[in-house]
Amino acid sequence: MKISKGDYLKVIHNQKSTLRLSIEKMYDKMEKQSEEMGDMADIKSSPKADGFFMPGEFEPHRGTIMIWPERPGSWPYEAKAARKAFKEIIKTIAESEEVFVAAGERSYASAVEALSDIDNVHVFRAETDDAWARDVAPTFVRNDNTGEVRAINWSFNAWGGEYNGLYASWEKDDAFASCFAEKEGYSIYNAAPFVLEGGSIHSDGEGTVLVTSECLLSPGRNPLLNKEEIENRLKEYLGAEKVIWLPNGIYNDETDGHVDNICAFIRPGEVVLAWTDDENDPQYALSKEDLDVLEAETDAKGRKIKVHKLPIPEKHVFIKEEDLKGYEFEEGEDEREVGERLAASYVNFYFSNGAVILPAFGGDNTESDDAAAKIMSKLCPGRKVVQIPARDILLGGGNIHCITQQIPRGRS
Repeated sequence: MKISKGDYLKVIHNQKSTLRLSIEKMYDKMEKQSEEMGDMADIKSSPKADGFFMPGEFEPHRGTIMIWPERPGSWPYEAKAARKAFKEIIKTIAESEEVFVAAGERSYASAVEALSDIDNVHVFRAETDDAWARDVAPTFVRNDNTGEVRAINWSFNAWGGEYNGLYASWEKDDAFASCFAEKEGYSIYNAAPFVLEGGSIHSDGEGTVLVTSECLLSPGRNPLLNKEEIENRLKEYLGAEKVIWLPNGIYNDETDGHVDNICAFIRPGEVVLAWTDDENDPQYALSKEDLDVLEAETDAKGRKIKVHKLPIPEKHVFIKEEDLKGYEFEEGEDEREVGERLAASYVNFYFSNGAVILPAFGGDNTESDDAAAKIMSKLCPGRKVVQIPARDILLGGGNIHCITQQIPRGRS
């Protein structure tokens, strides 16, 4: 869809001048990047029109995309601790599927050296701004009649662009989805300039998609489009029949409340929801509003949704002084503060072919870690639950699901 700058300015003409200028600059950058793509996207129709849909993450994968961490403003102390956690996750995923690990020129040798002893891992050169593969890698859709898998390229603007994005330059991240799809030979649907991150959607593979209003209706994403128009765009690109709008994400989530940190399908008709029984915690009201929506909704097949509560860590996770000393922030980048509460949630797990890879936060949260593992073991009897110490990933702003993106297996 071609959107004129005039249309954007009509939407925001009553806003404060600073906001108006921010969105105008955001639009200019998005339009330029979309034009630069030219005819790289060789498909002019839409996934839904072509019989494609987004499978559930719990369905079989061909592999997983990850990006080796490097950015000093996300990963303190030269990402040494983060890379250790990434390696453990890559090792676990590689037991049951391929892992494609992108690394920039400065970190390529480090990635090769660290991962050389793991089979099923393919390290390749690609420049990115950060390591959030969930949000910058392609979203994949499948046609069950032909077995073909195709890729979707969304616009990425660092979770809000000039309005409230987390860093000032995101061109390399925005180019990554098309780069990977072309490298691996996937046909591409180009959804640009529609802004969407992979962490803001969750599919059951049977026509139902979960999102949060907090994120998708943020002024930093698609300010020209209303809720109905955004929903229609999701249905068209994800091959969905129904979009369930949860009000909220996790408290203090800097992505404006990605759904993958608050609620996730574990199979069609069943979800886990981040929860707390502490009514004094601001998370309680947020999760309760989401629960009310889920209990009142049915999915695309008309089923009532079964909700399993997955408690957040009992002890909140905060930025410590020693953490802060390890960051190196650049101009225009969102900065951390000592005492900042991080968006810790066990819902930010990843389904590999063979496992549920679940964050563990350790320390005072050992009992919470154990409780989460028991819940997920009971809910996912066909997979082993592997807990990875993940605080060093959380220091970057996300967790295990945020750094992984599945490539579904085609069907013959």
